[in-house]
Amino acid sequence: MDLVNDPIPVLIRKLAIPAAVGFLFNTMYNVVDTFYAGKISEDALEAMGYSFPVFFIILALASGVGQGSTALIANLLGSKDQPGARLMSQQSLVFGAVVGLGVAVVGWLVSPFLYRLLKADGVALELSIEYMNIILIGAPMMVMQGVINASLQAGGDTKSYRNFLIAGSILNLFLDPWFLYGGFGVPSMGIRGIALATTIIQFLGVIYLVTRLREIEWRRGGNPAEFVPLGGHWRQILNQGFPASLNMITVALGIFIITWFLSDFSKASVSAYIAATRIEQVILVPTIGFNIAMLTLAGQNNGAGRIDRVREAWDISSRYGLVVMLVGGVILFLFRGTFMGLFTSDADIIAHGRRYLGIASMTLFAYVILFQTVFMLQGLKRPAYALWIGLYRQIVAPILTFWFLGRVLGWQELGVWWGVFVVTWSAALFTRWYGMRVLNQLARKQNPPH
Repeated sequence: MDLVNDPIPVLIRKLAIPAAVGFLFNTMYNVVDTFYAGKISEDALEAMGYSFPVFFIILALASGVGQGSTALIANLLGSKDQPGARLMSQQSLVFGAVVGLGVAVVGWLVSPFLYRLLKADGVALELSIEYMNIILIGAPMMVMQGVINASLQAGGDTKSYRNFLIAGSILNLFLDPWFLYGGFGVPSMGIRGIALATTIIQFLGVIYLVTRLREIEWRRGGNPAEFVPLGGHWRQILNQGFPASLNMITVALGIFIITWFLSDFSKASVSAYIAATRIEQVILVPTIGFNIAMLTLAGQNNGAGRIDRVREAWDISSRYGLVVMLVGGVILFLFRGTFMGLFTSDADIIAHGRRYLGIASMTLFAYVILFQTVFMLQGLKRPAYALWIGLYRQIVAPILTFWFLGRVLGWQELGVWWGVFVVTWSAALFTRWYGMRVLNQLARKQNPPH
C-alpha cells in the first residue's frame, strides 16, 4: 500500500473499513459493560455514568499521545526518512509508558473527589470507586496500546488493532458475566468483575500489538540506545500529542458538565444519557474509520509535499461520512425507543433517552465535519486548533447554552439535549471554514504565483 501514490478512494476504504469494524466491536464492548452494570442495579448503572468522565480522561491521554505519534511518524515516512520514523516510534513507546503510569497514580488520587463533585453519594459512590480503582491498574496498558498502534497506523496498518478489538470484545462477552456472577473457582465480584475483565483484556492487547510491531520492516535495524529518552523527540511528541489529549479531555469535561446539569434536573436523565450515548457511539463508529484514514493520509502526504492529495482525501472522506450518517440518522430516529429498551425497563429513563436520541439523529453529520477536519489538521502537524475548538464545544458554549436553555427558558433536560445540537453544529461549520483556509494557505506556499 503506497499512501502517497495509490488512488485516494481506494486508500480510504483500505484504511477506514478495518478501523471502523474494530471500533464497532470496541463500542459493543462498552455496550456489554453497560448492559451488565444495568443487570446489577440502577445504582451500578449510575456508577458507570459517574465513572465515565474519569475513564474517558485515560482514553483521552492514550488517544492524544497516539494521534500525535501517528502524525509525526507518518510525516517522516512520507518524506522517506525511515530511520527517523523508527527513532520516533521508539521514543513514543517510552513516552507512553511514563504517561500511563502517571495517569494511574493521579487518577487514584483524584477520582473520589470528582465523583463527589458530580453529586454521587451512597451506593453509587461506593460502586464508582470500586470500579475505577481496578480500571486504573490497567491505565498504563491503555496508553501503551495507543502509542504501539500509532506506529502500525502511520504505516497504513489498521488491521492489527482491529483484530485486537474484535478479539477483546468477544472475550469480554465471556469474562463480564463470569467475573460478575462468579463460577469455576472465581467468586462473584459484581461491578469490580466488569472492571477486572477490562484490565485483563488491555494487558493481553499490549502483548499482541507488540508482536505485530516487531514485524514492521521500517522498524528493523534499530538499537537499544533509541529507547533512551531524547528531549527533542519528547518535546515533539508532547507538542503534537498534548493538544490532542487536552481536546479529548475537554470531551470528558463536557460529559462532566452535561452530567452536572442533568443531575440538577433528575437522576433518570443521567442514566438515560449514559445509555443513549452508548447507542449514539455505535451509529458514529464508521466515522472513526474515516478519521483514522484522514490522519494517516494527511500525515504521509504532507510529509511528501502533496497537499493536493490531502485536500482530495478530506473531500472524499467527508462525502463518504455524509452518506453513512444520513443512513445512521434515519435508523437512530426510527428505533431510538427500541434501542433504549435494551438497557433498561424504566419508562422515565427510556423517555429521556428517546428525546435525546431524536435530537442526536440530526447532529450526526456535524461530527463528521468536525472530526474529519481536526484529524486532517493533526496530520498537517497543526494540532493546536483541536484544543481551542474543544474548549468552545465542550466547556464554554455548553455552560452558557445549557444554562440559558435549561434554566432561564426552563426547558430542563430538553435544554441540554438541544444545547448539544446547537453547540456541535456551530463548531462544525466554523471548523470546516478554518480547514479550507489552512489548505489554501499551504497550497499557495507550495505553488506560489509567478
